[in-house]
Formats: sequence, C-alpha cells, structure tokens
Amino acid sequence: MSDAEDDVLDEEQEGEEPLEEANEDGEAGDEDGEDKAEEKEEEEGEEEEPEKEEVFQPPPDVPLTEEMLREGLSLLCKTGNGLAHAYVKLEVKDKELTDISILESFIHLRYVDLSQNSLRDLSALGPLTHLLSLHVDQNRLVSVGGLGELPYLQQASLAQNRMQNLQGVAHPRLETLNLIGNELRTLESLECSKLNSLHTLELRGNKLQSAAGLYLPNLRELYLAQNNITTLEGLENLVHLTSLHLRDNKLETLDGFSGNMRALQYLNLRGNLISRLQEVEKLKVLPMLRALVLRENPCEEEDGYRLETLIALPHLERLDKDFFEEEERTEAEETQRSRMEDGITES
Repeated sequence: MSDAEDDVLDEEQEGEEPLEEANEDGEAGDEDGEDKAEEKEEEEGEEEEPEKEEVFQPPPDVPLTEEMLREGLSLLCKTGNGLAHAYVKLEVKDKELTDISILESFIHLRYVDLSQNSLRDLSALGPLTHLLSLHVDQNRLVSVGGLGELPYLQQASLAQNRMQNLQGVAHPRLETLNLIGNELRTLESLECSKLNSLHTLELRGNKLQSAAGLYLPNLRELYLAQNNITTLEGLENLVHLTSLHLRDNKLETLDGFSGNMRALQYLNLRGNLISRLQEVEKLKVLPMLRALVLRENPCEEEDGYRLETLIALPHLERLDKDFFEEEERTEAEETQRSRMEDGITES
C-alpha cells in the first residue's frame, strides 16, 4: 500500500465514530478497553522505518569484444622483427568496459586509449611490452597493481580515477604521468628509484597534504595545484625542476624551498594563505627564479606589494603575469640603496 493510500485510510478511520456496547453500568466493557490499548500499541509500533543505506551495485560486466576491437584498431606497422605487420593503436572510449582480458594476446600494441570506461584492473595490459602510450582516464581504478614494468612506456594518463596509492607505477622510460583528479593523500608509495626518466608529473585535484616522498632528480615540471598542502617537504631533491605549480593549497609560509633547486624558474603560489609579504624573502635561495605568482594571497593587500617583492627578489622578471617595468626596477634599487645607507648611518 502506498503512503498516499495510508493517509487516505487514516483520515477515513478518524471520521468514523466507534460503536460501543454499554454494560449494565453504562460503561464500555473491559474487552473494548483492551482492544483500544492494543490498537494504540500497534499505531505506535507503525512508525516509519529509517531508510536503508543504498548498497553499491557494481556495474554489469562489459567485456571488450572482437567487434569493438575491429572498430578501434588502427595504424598498421611492421612488427619488431620486421617480418610481419600488426595494428599498433587501439582506441575504445566510453563503452562502460569492465573487462579487457582479450588484449593479453595483442602484444604489438603501442598506443592504447581506454578512457571513459569502468575499468578496475589493468593487469591484462602487462604482456603489452611494446606499449609507448597509455590513456585510461575516467575509469574506476584504485591502483595499477599488476600492470607490470612495461619497459618502453613513455606516457601514462590516469586522470579522474579513484587512485589511492601509486604502487605499480614503476616504468623506467616513463616521461609524463598524469594523475589529475584522483584520491591521493600521500606520495610515499611512488617508486621513485624506478622513474629516472620522469620529467612531468601532474597531481592537481588530489588530497595531498605535503609533497614528501618525491625523490625525482630529473623532474622538470610539477603540478600540485588544488590539494590540501600545508607544508613543503622533499623539494630539495628536485634539482632539475624548472616549473612548480602550487595554486589553491593551504600554505601559510614559504619554508621548504632549497638552494638545491637551482633550476626553478617559474613558481605559482596563487590562492594560498600567505599573509606576510616577508615570506618572499625565503625565495632568495632560488637563483634562477624569474616568474612568481602570488595573487589571491592575503599579502597581496600589503602596501608596496610589487615594490617589496622586487626588492627581495631583484632577478625576478614577472610578478602575477605582469613584467616589471624599468621604472619599477629603478625605484626598487633606489629604495634598497637608501635602506642600506640608513642602516649604515644608524650603526
């Protein structure tokens, strides 16, 4: 019976006057009184049950079929020994795939794009030792365990999955790794010793609280925007880093930068919680820093924001995307010279 039908029935029952048989004294009988008590208990027991939590239902099994393969295969090339030809590129997107075990025998594939599916397991790609590029964005991956070494893999994109650890990401020729929009809280599980070729790492939109665990001396570009980072750790190992993006985090200070970061040229700190402009002084340890983004931090509201930043970092060329004019440089030099003279005079 629906809720609406229950309501109508209750209203009808309330409109009826109960018929009672009086006893000799004119009072209702004990039997009627017991019935009423029982009815009251039943009504009290008819309270609405709490809604049950929705139980997660796994998606239906959708295997990669031969027909899908025929439609997705392209780029006919010679095989490794040069004696035969095989298709080396596969693109099967937005098919709700859950099973790609058929790919275990397609060992000549070099470029694979299985984005926008429902994959949870990539172990079927382990035998594809010629793989150069892998895109599995927007799936249901929690990890890539079982993927194997893939000795020639150069590009891997795992954006917008459910990655919680980086175990299994250990490919010696991997150059770019995209992990945007996952659920990573730490980088400790990254097997850095096996990622000597990695130069670009995308980690935007995760749940990281620090950058600890990055021992990647050949990394050049690091994207850590839109996380929950409060402290900077482990940056001293990024000796070849040229570009660092930390926009929209929770940094209050600029501790953690190291003189070992002698290649860093671009630093984006937009949308953090840096309230004191004096924190910029800590960036003096970065000899090659040429572009700095500090807008949407509280310190942007301080008087002399651009001037004081240029005084602290005289080699800086741009602040918040705007190049420093020659007049600004002259003013910064004169202000610094005047402060030094005043300091000498006072001493």
